[in-house]
Amino acid sequence: MEYLLPTLFFFIAFIYSSVGMGGGSSYTALMAIFGINYIVIPTASLSLNLIVTSIGMVNFWRNGHGRLSLIFPFLVTSIPMAYFAGSLYIPKEIFQLILLITLILVVARIYVLERFKFSFHLYGVKKWIFIYSLGALLGFVAGSVGIGGGIYLVPLIVVFGLGSEKEAAAAGTIFIWANSMVGLIARVQNNSLNFDFILPFIIVVIVGGYAGSYLGSFRFQARTIQKIMGTIIICTILFLFKGIL
Repeated sequence: MEYLLPTLFFFIAFIYSSVGMGGGSSYTALMAIFGINYIVIPTASLSLNLIVTSIGMVNFWRNGHGRLSLIFPFLVTSIPMAYFAGSLYIPKEIFQLILLITLILVVARIYVLERFKFSFHLYGVKKWIFIYSLGALLGFVAGSVGIGGGIYLVPLIVVFGLGSEKEAAAAGTIFIWANSMVGLIARVQNNSLNFDFILPFIIVVIVGGYAGSYLGSFRFQARTIQKIMGTIIICTILFLFKGIL
């Protein structure tokens, strides 16, 4: 695990950052598979999310894809929910259940919803109900299991006509960064930060995150990268099921 996990984290950071995400879903799942103490998993995932999306923000926003008016409303409800969830003590069984459900929904989003080429625009009250509800839900997931929520937010921004793919990716970096920061603060206050454990992963995700977000901001095709992500997540789900059973 000394070399395997950092190597896997490098590729995760590279792949996820290319579409404006931090990789928290796969960091969390892999650490669970490798038997890491579930108490420190969310803190480690949030920390790595924070690093990768910090780099992604620079590359996507520097290339003109950022829009504060797009992402700010989602943060209104996600930030307090991320802090609330991060301050909770969640039993191991509940943690695993939330993680499995989250990963299964990620796979469904990538492979099932991808088959349906649809989009429609939200207006008025429906638009704001959707934004605030989604922000709150994804904020809770970020704080509880360390998954920033961008893997859901980015495609939904496009589906509901709120922004382009590149604008959605740029918004995803801000969303994940903000929720990861808040969730991390809540967990550090509860003394669940293990810096010695996280340190070896920091350099590899910095390198992978910079390379991925740089290429993704103007070169990579989002759909191709998402299929690669889906394959990774399916493998982690199978391993998680095996470990639970």
